[in-house]
Amino acid sequence: MSQHSRPESVLVVIHTPERECLLLERTNPRGFWQSVTGTLHWNETPAETAAREVREEIGMEPVGLVDTGICKSFPILPEWRERYAPNVNENVEYLWYMEVAAVCEINLNEVEHAAFCWMELEEAIGTVASWTNREALVRLRGS
Repeated sequence: MSQHSRPESVLVVIHTPERECLLLERTNPRGFWQSVTGTLHWNETPAETAAREVREEIGMEPVGLVDTGICKSFPILPEWRERYAPNVNENVEYLWYMEVAAVCEINLNEVEHAAFCWMELEEAIGTVASWTNREALVRLRGS
């Protein structure tokens, strides 16, 4: 098993039928808002990681996870480079959606995230920090 992180991750957009979206603010850097996200462990599938991250980050059972079959590659930012092997420059992110019945309280993992909020879809699109997260939310608009 490698001492470096696997350059693959999941993005899980949690939303209500009315398209209210759950966003999490990272503890570091503050002001970085995102959907549930996390790196695949070396022995995991994207489905296992999506379920694990929903449990770990928001304390919710991952019921109704939908694999979109979409994955995006993007350059690894300089502040995260030390996590990966020296020859790894890109991360592959797998997109998932999970619909919940209504806005609800969550059990926030305070090590990773400082705050959470539910936002209307258009506001969420304008708030998320990453282009892949923004694109995933725009895709939700059309579904």
